[in-house]
Amino acid sequence: MNSVIVSDYGVMLAKTGERLVIRGPRPKLELIEGGPQLLLPLDLSAKRPTLTVLSSAGARTPPPPLRRSKLSGAAGVKPPKKSPDEIELPLFRVGEILITSPGVTISADLVEACCERGIRLSFLTRSGKPYAMLSSPMLTATVITRREQLAAYRDRRGVGLARAIVRGKLGNQASLLKYFGKYLKEADPPRFEALSALAGALAKGRADAARIDAPEIDAAREALLAIEGQAGRLYWKGVRLLLPRQLGFTSREHRGAPDPVNSALNYGYGILYTQVWGAIMNAGLEPFAGFLHVDRPGKPWLVLDLVEEFRQPVVDRAIIAAIGRGVALETREGLLTDGARHAVAAAVLERLESVAAFRGRRYQLKSVIQLQARNLASFLRGGADYRTFAFKW
Repeated sequence: MNSVIVSDYGVMLAKTGERLVIRGPRPKLELIEGGPQLLLPLDLSAKRPTLTVLSSAGARTPPPPLRRSKLSGAAGVKPPKKSPDEIELPLFRVGEILITSPGVTISADLVEACCERGIRLSFLTRSGKPYAMLSSPMLTATVITRREQLAAYRDRRGVGLARAIVRGKLGNQASLLKYFGKYLKEADPPRFEALSALAGALAKGRADAARIDAPEIDAAREALLAIEGQAGRLYWKGVRLLLPRQLGFTSREHRGAPDPVNSALNYGYGILYTQVWGAIMNAGLEPFAGFLHVDRPGKPWLVLDLVEEFRQPVVDRAIIAAIGRGVALETREGLLTDGARHAVAAAVLERLESVAAFRGRRYQLKSVIQLQARNLASFLRGGADYRTFAFKW
């Protein structure tokens, strides 16, 4: 299954038979295939556009079967008589579609086909902020789960969940610092010691969070958020030690990020939000009724709750590793350039396709997100305690 990213203004998405159709004027199609595999951008402004797949081993492999044009001979291109260039892709190969540009048109037939097949349609701003998601209402028809979710806000289940979220987040923060810090043990002992000390402080905060208890979440939230806030300052101090100084990263900025690292993190988190939001909807949960975060209109707080345990193992690890490989993160007028956005999306989606240990088995991280949403729903219905995903370093 592929993740399709549409990032050009003026592109039209439609359905012909059992195929997704992407029409110009200059469509770019990026696909992340099961693997981790990466399809490089396809730019139809070129005379002979090419489609290349890099496997996890780095070898070139054939692209997925796209319709071949007799006129151009280029895979995936079907030049129409009077319309712009177009690409066609079998719908059974599409897992999700991410729209990251304004001015994209989508046909009603395609929306219906996506809903029938469980293909998620997500919309992000150029800065990576999700603003819409389309899915079938039949996927979220569970009533008991939502009733229990709302009732849990007023009992100890909500406290237990919020406590688990904070402890899981701090544990993954410490693990990420240890993961990247281990490579500095011989090369840069002072930085290694500093990172180890920060990881130890995060472990202490995790223990402090375990002692927070109350009859309902409103009485425990302030203490939990205080621990989370202190841990965040320690964690981002550690991340700063891992990054080259010339990137200008000094602290975490959520809005109006002045540096490319914060811009990349914001964009990567936007992609992660769409994954978590879709998993929550599929599990029959209400995305706007969270526990750790305070309710505010228009904010999917349960999505933000569940995202916390996946920030470090998915987005932070992907972006720090990409920077270490020399990937250029450039901004223009406060936003990532097209090339930088493509690089961040590729790194995050590749990480989501990677395999990790979870409860005695190995799953792709995107599957772990789905499983955790279901585990959360089960917990709220009276099942086993919710345990967050732990990043193994």
